Amino acid sequence: MTTSVPSFRPGDIRTRAEIYRELGGAGSGGIVPSIPKKTVLLFSDAKSGEKLGYRDGWIRERDADGPIFMYTGAGQIGDQTLTKVNKSVLHHREEGRTLHLFIRHGKIPNTDTKTHRYVGAFELAEDPSFKWRRARDKEGDERDVVVFRLRPTGAYDRIESDDMSLPEETKPLRFWGRGRRSPTPTYSRGRRGRDHAVAQVVPQQTQRLVADLSSQLISRNQQLMDLEVHARGRQEAMEATLYNATENTVYEPTNDTSHREVLEALMKLADISRYLSAPHNGLPLRCMVLTPEEPDGDIRDLLASQGVGLIYRNPDGSFTELPLDAQSPAPPTPPPGPFCADCPQRAA
Repeated sequence: MTTSVPSFRPGDIRTRAEIYRELGGAGSGGIVPSIPKKTVLLFSDAKSGEKLGYRDGWIRERDADGPIFMYTGAGQIGDQTLTKVNKSVLHHREEGRTLHLFIRHGKIPNTDTKTHRYVGAFELAEDPSFKWRRARDKEGDERDVVVFRLRPTGAYDRIESDDMSLPEETKPLRFWGRGRRSPTPTYSRGRRGRDHAVAQVVPQQTQRLVADLSSQLISRNQQLMDLEVHARGRQEAMEATLYNATENTVYEPTNDTSHREVLEALMKLADISRYLSAPHNGLPLRCMVLTPEEPDGDIRDLLASQGVGLIYRNPDGSFTELPLDAQSPAPPTPPPGPFCADCPQRAA
C-alpha cells in the first residue's frame, strides 16, 4: 500500500472533514495518524499553541539541505514523550508514512468550522530529527516538550507569518530536570534514552565519557543542571552539553584529542560563553574541554591560550582536572536572580 496523495495543493484551504476524506484520520488532535492512508497529519495553531508553550514555525535561516519547520509534539500536561502519536512522527519512514502539515487559517463564515491551509508534504530532518525544549503545560508547570525538525519533500507554501519569531533579548536559563535525571546528551538523556533516533549526533563513547564525569561530579555533591541560552536575534537556543551549577562550569566533550575535535569544542564554548559575560548573568563562568585521554602539550597550550581549562579521563577511569590560574574562581553556589529559571529556595 502506498501513501495517499491529496488532490489539493500547497496553499489551498480545507476543513478537517475535507482533509480526512483524502488523507485519512479523525478527531481534533494536533497529530493525526492514519494507518489505511499511510499518512500522519500535523495541524499547527499558533493561537491555541501559545497557551501550551508551543512555538511552531519556519527557521529563518535555512541550512545546506534546505528549509526547516519546527513542529511541537503532542501532550498538554507533564513531560512529553516519544510514544503514542509522537511515535508516529518519529517512525514515519519505517512505517512508510508521509507527513502532511497544515496551519490554522480561520473559520467558514457564520460557522464554528475551522479551516486549515495546506503547507505541503514533509519528512523528518536528520542530525538531529528532533530537539527538546522547556515550556509550561496547560497548568503552568515546567516540562520537557519535543520539537520535530521537518523538511519539505516537494512544493510547499510559506508565508511570512509562518516564520518563528526571533528573541528580542538574550536570556540564559538554568533549570532542574533533564540534567538532574541523567546528564548524558541527546538521545540517552532522561526519556530520550528510550529512543535511538538521534544517536548519530554524539558517538556512544563520548556519551559515556560525559556520563562518567557526571557521575563523579554528583558523587562530590555537585549540582548538575540544564543550561540554555536564548540569544537576541538568534533563532535556535544554544545548549550546554554538561553544566555544573555548583562551580558554574560548562564542559564540552571531544571524541578524541585531535586538533580538529578540540577546535570544535572551543568554538562551542566560545559561542555560548560570550552571552554570559555580564555579572547579572551569573559570571564568572568557567569553560573546560573534556577529552577521553590526556592530550599532548600543544593541545594544552592551545587551551591555555584561550583561557579554557582541561579535564581528561585517565586509563583507570578517573579524571584529572587542569584548571587555569587565569580563570576567575568559581562561586560556591549558583547566584540568585533572573539567570535561574526554576531553582528551589535554599536554606540559609
